[in-house]
Amino acid sequence: MNPSDTIGLGETVAFWVLGPLALAGGLGMVFARNAVHSALWLAQAMLCLGALYMVQQAPFLGFVQIIVYTGAIMMLFLFVLMLVGRESVDSVVEVLRGQRVAAALGGIGLAVLLVGMLGRAFAEVTSAGLATVNSGGGNVANIGRILYTAYLFPFELTSALLITAALGAMVLAFTERGRAGRLTQRERVEARLRGAHPSPLPGPGVFATMTSVATPALLPDGSVAPESRSGLLESTARDRLDDDVRSVAGAGADPPRRNPPRRNPPRRALSGPVPPTVAEEEGR
Repeated sequence: MNPSDTIGLGETVAFWVLGPLALAGGLGMVFARNAVHSALWLAQAMLCLGALYMVQQAPFLGFVQIIVYTGAIMMLFLFVLMLVGRESVDSVVEVLRGQRVAAALGGIGLAVLLVGMLGRAFAEVTSAGLATVNSGGGNVANIGRILYTAYLFPFELTSALLITAALGAMVLAFTERGRAGRLTQRERVEARLRGAHPSPLPGPGVFATMTSVATPALLPDGSVAPESRSGLLESTARDRLDDDVRSVAGAGADPPRRNPPRRNPPRRALSGPVPPTVAEEEGR
């Protein structure tokens, strides 16, 4: 309210515009199935509350609501959701027998307690007006004095809850790796160098003139590395494979032979002489 303790037209319009938006944000946060959408609905509710604080001549609370809660804490929630995972499946199996009934009774009791406390507070507390509240140093100084005097214990309790939430986020995001069975760097190096081949085996075509799998690799002395020969090529013609090996090794072998296409022999006639071929005609 303004200093004259009357509600102006601007405050009324702001309340009826921002109030339903804040209520819609709260309901969307509760009933949204996607966790990211729920966080965005909560951000909308916080923005509306910050605007309402500013309308009620509490700019410090309004900016804190927008900058700290909406800008920092809500972004932290979104980061945790993106890091841990936003896909969740509701469990329909009760881990403890009767937990749903106990949760329903506890919720109803908490709602009755809150309604009674709020009704008593509204009935016994009278509005002092913004002029009285903001006197003696201003709105910010009065808020700081009240937080560290009358509301020190709730303030510290809220800080402890925030620290607990941060620790919970760390536990969810970090998976501790057990020391059991973990190899040191020395043990890992010794395990790699133990065996017939301390270094990696030569791959096919590494030191050859082509990158084909059928082409073996060469050792520094020019000979063929037996480990680079593929076992799948054993089904090929032995002479052709040997020619390829000698050609790569530089043994001066002839280029690999290619089997000429097979031609069908000329059919002999059932009777009569066989006609001469073209070569025989030219020789004559």
